[in-house]
Amino acid sequence: MNDLDFIFIWHHSDAMITIDKNKFSNLEQRERARLINSLSGVKSANLIGTQSTAGIANLSIISSIFHLGASPALFGFIIRPDSVPRDTLDNLRAHPFLTVNQVNEKIVESAHQTSARYNPEESEFEKCELTKEYLNNHQAPFVKESHIKFAGKLIREIPIEENGTTLLICEVICIHLIEECLGEDFFIDITKANSIGISGLDSYLNLKSLGRLSYAKPEKVLRWITRF
Repeated sequence: MNDLDFIFIWHHSDAMITIDKNKFSNLEQRERARLINSLSGVKSANLIGTQSTAGIANLSIISSIFHLGASPALFGFIIRPDSVPRDTLDNLRAHPFLTVNQVNEKIVESAHQTSARYNPEESEFEKCELTKEYLNNHQAPFVKESHIKFAGKLIREIPIEENGTTLLICEVICIHLIEECLGEDFFIDITKANSIGISGLDSYLNLKSLGRLSYAKPEKVLRWITRF
């Protein structure tokens, strides 16, 4: 930790540390990145599969995927500034099809390795020992070892001026998952797929379900639909 003067706030018997904007702005770049990236808590871990115009299958681990709506079925994710080569973004600009593959415990090391900067003519599938597969005539590669995955298509690209990142809005085309993950009410239980979460840039977490709560309404007592 840098030699910064932190402010301690005592609440009951727990020590709280306050790091204001001036303090975290003066941290070394990697320290600031670790701090801010871990601030939002647990994020999903997914591998984005794309294909270049030369037919090279690309994989990139992404922790910024988020739900945008169910009707139509949309999702979004953030790509970091393209001041350096971004194979995923370049591939999608030329060929708008992609896959989203949830990372599970068995492939976490291979998934993390995809964050290394390989040359555009090299495939992360081969370098990181993951198996590519093409399903349902979709024009982008899936990760065979992933238990929950879906096909998507880029429909809009939105530049974010504040930090040079890019928001990609995509539609869900087709879903593939192992049978035991899908409930009778079409709820997907990601814990049954041994899916994992990410905190910050490099901390991977097991996910444990507490259960599902009933739909919240005013003046109505909540109940646990399932409780573990």
